[in-house]
Amino acid sequence: MTSVFDQGPPAPCPARFNMAAYVLHAGAKTPEKCALEVLHSTHIERWSYGQIRQAVLGLANGLQHNAGLGAGDIVLMRLGNEVAFPIAYLACIAAGVVPVPASAQLTPVELDKIVADLSPKAMLSSHGVSLPTRPDLPCYDVAWQSAQYSGPQASPIMGDPNRLAYIVYTSGTSGAARAVGHAHRAVWARRMMWDGWYGLERGDRLLHAGALNWTYTLGTGIIDPWSIGATALVCADGTDHARLPDLIEAHDITLFAAAPAVYRRLLRQPRKWSAPHLRHGLSAGEKMAPSISHDWQTATQTPVIEAYGMTECSTFVSANPKAPSQLCPQPGRHVAIVDDAGTPLPYGQPGTIAVHKHDQGFMLGYLNAVNEAEDRIKRDWFLTGDQGVMEASGTLTYLGRDDDMMNAGGVRVSPIEVEAAMMACADIGDCAAATVRIKADTDVIALFYTGAADEPALRSHAQTYLADYKRPRLYIAIDVLPKGPNNKVLRKELRASVKGPQNGEA
Repeated sequence: MTSVFDQGPPAPCPARFNMAAYVLHAGAKTPEKCALEVLHSTHIERWSYGQIRQAVLGLANGLQHNAGLGAGDIVLMRLGNEVAFPIAYLACIAAGVVPVPASAQLTPVELDKIVADLSPKAMLSSHGVSLPTRPDLPCYDVAWQSAQYSGPQASPIMGDPNRLAYIVYTSGTSGAARAVGHAHRAVWARRMMWDGWYGLERGDRLLHAGALNWTYTLGTGIIDPWSIGATALVCADGTDHARLPDLIEAHDITLFAAAPAVYRRLLRQPRKWSAPHLRHGLSAGEKMAPSISHDWQTATQTPVIEAYGMTECSTFVSANPKAPSQLCPQPGRHVAIVDDAGTPLPYGQPGTIAVHKHDQGFMLGYLNAVNEAEDRIKRDWFLTGDQGVMEASGTLTYLGRDDDMMNAGGVRVSPIEVEAAMMACADIGDCAAATVRIKADTDVIALFYTGAADEPALRSHAQTYLADYKRPRLYIAIDVLPKGPNNKVLRKELRASVKGPQNGEA
């Protein structure tokens, strides 16, 4: 038998649908219940479901009638780690406007590329967040946005669940960041995570350690809790991760979500944990080292439940509370292990993890790069580029990438993108980026270069052209880059050349 997991289609998405209306529906039943708590160092900022609904639909009305934005118009979001972020995101979708939630770390150079790629009609911004250099793009700041919150409420625009709802960016294998278009139905598909990964319940209090402008935080930390009527908690900017154990205890956290790197930092210093309400931790973005999972279990007496996914389809393979150590496709998903031609392989045979193009959560496609999406679909299967093995029980073992894509704190980064940015630095010579292991459970991006440029110049250049999570942490001068017969850089040899901890910013 072949490695295909398909337990039949999930419940169909309603024929007339709006993602924002769906997310707000559960909380409308309990308007006084706390929807969001932002944990500041001196106080807690609380928003009820009634307040969130008013703010979202008030801003949606403002976007339509005061900013003159119409259905299908693209809006670039330049907001920080603040409640304005999810409000603006949902307000755009309610109004039929297409938001682009981009990382606050992106540089003006990177943002200029997005503007050239998508031609947005406007920006929503907050103080201190970088902006593109285009001077004629209308910009509505947080003061303008918050002034709309109390205004008349717009009625969410209902329509085909397959129409474009939002756009997020991911590093493409070609080196250029790709705009991933998602349909309104993508949020309906996230219901499969509630039992398939989280064990999410209406009474939960879910704390996510990430920033709101990261799609993992936005989805797992905000959208999913609100969709079921639970309470979401996030940390304000500048919160020391060392405080998280105390916050988990003090705020009766039942579910905690973070990337593996955060768990690693939490567990560096031994301490006595007290988390009486915590059921388990959630981890995604990259594979967690077994030692971290073991140490968390020992410290908190709760498991870490991992998930695997990608920007194109969010998470579709995960462990779950009933089987916390076994990765399986979530019920309702259509997943297979295939060969390079898209043919499903027998159980137990390694191959490429693939998700079916008709999965409810699968993207609409790459905007302005249709061919790249088509090239990755073979026989109706989207080849993720990750390797795995599936057993007849449905259990899936992740084996790693089959290409040179890097992982920076849970975000995939193309080495080609990093190299293209760094080659503009004077005296760099030739260069290549690769992920290297500096500790048993710590990987960082390293840049290997052949020229005479010094490290301060390279770091300064990276600050101008690359978001922080894309910047190399190590700069290693070498005589010549190892290359194969076809002149392709042998990144495996570069990775193998780094032995143990290195000097540098890791």
